Amino acid sequence: MPTDLLSAALAGDAFLLFDGAMGTELQARGLAAGELPELLCLTHPEVVSEVHAAYVAAGADVVTTNTFGANADKLGDAASVEEVFSAAVTCARDAGARYVAADLGPTGQLLAPMGTLAFDDAYELFARQVRAAVAAGADLFVIETMADLAEAKAALLAVRENSALPAVVTMTFQEDGRTFLGTTPEVAALTLSSLGAAAVGVNCSLGPAEVAPLVERMAPWARCPLMVQANAGLPHVKDGVTVFDIGPDQYAAAVAGMLDAGVTITGGCCGTTPAHIAAERALLDGRVPPRRELPDRFAVCGPQRVVALAPGEVGVIGERINPTGKRKMKEALRSGNHDHVIAEALAQERAGAQILDVNAGLPEIDERAVMCRLVDELLGVTTLPLQIDASDPAVIEAAVRSYPGKALINSVNGKAESLAVVVPIAARYGCALVGLTLDEDGIPATAAGRLAVARKIVAATDAAGIPRADVVIDCLAMAASTDQSAPRAILEAIRLVKAELPGVRTVLGVSNISFGLPFRPLVNATFLSAAFGAGLDLAIVNPGARRMMDVVDSWRVLSGEDEGARFYVEHYAERSDAAPVAEAGEKNRPAEKDAALPTDPVERARRLVLDGRSGPMADAMREVLLAHDALFAINEVLVPALDEVGRRFEAGTFFLPQLMASAEAAKAGFETVRAASASDAAVADKGTVVVCTVKGDIHDIGKNIVRMLLENYGFEVVDLGRDVAPETVADAVVERHVRLVGLSALMTSTVPAMAETIELLRERAPWCKVVVGGAVLTPEYARMVGADFYARDATETARIAGEVFA
Repeated sequence: MPTDLLSAALAGDAFLLFDGAMGTELQARGLAAGELPELLCLTHPEVVSEVHAAYVAAGADVVTTNTFGANADKLGDAASVEEVFSAAVTCARDAGARYVAADLGPTGQLLAPMGTLAFDDAYELFARQVRAAVAAGADLFVIETMADLAEAKAALLAVRENSALPAVVTMTFQEDGRTFLGTTPEVAALTLSSLGAAAVGVNCSLGPAEVAPLVERMAPWARCPLMVQANAGLPHVKDGVTVFDIGPDQYAAAVAGMLDAGVTITGGCCGTTPAHIAAERALLDGRVPPRRELPDRFAVCGPQRVVALAPGEVGVIGERINPTGKRKMKEALRSGNHDHVIAEALAQERAGAQILDVNAGLPEIDERAVMCRLVDELLGVTTLPLQIDASDPAVIEAAVRSYPGKALINSVNGKAESLAVVVPIAARYGCALVGLTLDEDGIPATAAGRLAVARKIVAATDAAGIPRADVVIDCLAMAASTDQSAPRAILEAIRLVKAELPGVRTVLGVSNISFGLPFRPLVNATFLSAAFGAGLDLAIVNPGARRMMDVVDSWRVLSGEDEGARFYVEHYAERSDAAPVAEAGEKNRPAEKDAALPTDPVERARRLVLDGRSGPMADAMREVLLAHDALFAINEVLVPALDEVGRRFEAGTFFLPQLMASAEAAKAGFETVRAASASDAAVADKGTVVVCTVKGDIHDIGKNIVRMLLENYGFEVVDLGRDVAPETVADAVVERHVRLVGLSALMTSTVPAMAETIELLRERAPWCKVVVGGAVLTPEYARMVGADFYARDATETARIAGEVFA
């Protein structure tokens, strides 16, 4: 079990040195291409222990078990999870390891809603590994090489709920500084450290020089120690052998700079050797870890974006996704057709919302199921963080458990029952929490009464370990029409909360103040100004109400938040008091000018693809076909829209969830055109493409994304699956006389199988072109294996397919 060094390291008071690469060391000892390295713990334990012992001799404090892919899905019938973990921990112990970290790698599958693996199923795969590692005697867990934040969350929850051991979590990023799903280092650090990771950081990905700025970006957001295990550079081929160029001294020099930035846990990933670890040992000995101070700020995030407010800054929570008093919203939630919800989300984002409130509270529907579905659908079209708004704690927990980010919960109140149930949910899942100033006696009429309830809430959140910056008190706006003393009491309550409960933030649903009065927008805007003056941090408003956003934008100038008044000048330079003040409509606010769908069917269909809205696509395309033929609908509407999606994806303004939502919208459009033109050969499939993951490789995330995008461009795709033998690929190509094959590989050990497949295709189907891709592939690897094309992502594969079939 952990002793003082591990405890001190996880408190940030000591350095901790992990080992280096296992896979490349096993390959150097004869691991065959496509062989599961985890099985060597059973068949050749002496080889695994030899690698471990070399790292122990080099000075590693922690040895990582050879279990990176040892989940039930990957192992299949070859061995049980329990057998592999028992043998793996024994191998590490026999090597003299001071601490043994049980290694949990990704499942190799894409989680729903973009993939087919449910969050709960991923959790169960990890939970079985956790229980096996605990039984085998591991000291801690390392969850590594994660690119999907939801999957990392499933693994971390599995550790926390099935063991008492600490877990360090490292993500892997692309050269653009994001994971393939668009997650940034800031998002990962905020989410995982809030969820209870013992350390967070970066592994694999790139060389140490390239990783350094990524972990530096994590530092201001991580509430726990920082960890780095970089590659020894990027792999390339020399004399037919995969090599890494960064030697031990160069590696250690790069790590030294990261230590100054706050990294306290180090080691190595692909291509690093015992010599690299020995160089790090020499670097760490005698050093004292620097102390990191985190800034005081409220912060929540979705999978791609952090929204943070420093003291004195104000934020906007969009209120429109709530059925109360909204007929269309109620109809959408009842029917299950959520396009209206999606449209409201997009409109609010364009109008300036920073967080979206999501409420599905209708008694006649399954609120829990609808809420979870809404969250999944919203994540596909917007990068804004979500506020999960429900009165039923079960609904809240279901939504935040799998949410790939740090959500804001709305809400808890001062009732003992609410505090006992909701506060632990927020603490368990690392969420921020809205606290309503009401209790068993109702809503206090005075500011002092509201403060007393706020004190009860904050006492409970303090006891649960929730940072005060994550606690947001709502002093509850009441109608001025029935009690004109209410506005003064609310404003005074905000002042008292900020003064008496330092660190706590405040939020207010503003529009209640004007209930029963004429020209409500004026009252709302005036009260919002006063609330900001009293110290309000977050306003729950309709961001489409121009007068309200005018207050927000002008307050940011007066408070200094809008530095140099740049935003204000850019968006208000041509405004005039002579212009009418609208409360809704397409000219509501400069930022919202494109929120309404275009009236022209062609432009409307293109916008729907860009927005990822599948629901209205069939009607839009039918309107297009009233004035144009099928080829125009495809070549001038759908394909250009998808091309624009691809450009935004490459530019980093769209991410994989948005790409896939747009692809689904385009698919709905293609299906409508085909159905309306069933006898028109011109709109038949553009061509047939065979895709697969090569023999020995059971990862299929990238391949599945490529398949979906190709289908939505109009190609017929024959998906042979994963771990596919060269003969199976060649048979499929010859049988259909296929002109393009896409091959995917994630592991360097399976690249030779890719070369073998291409060699067989050259022999049996010389007419066929081959495009290759995958995490370990580079243009150099593509040339080495004899491929015609290298594609770094799905959008490039679609372009290549267009060229081949032109």
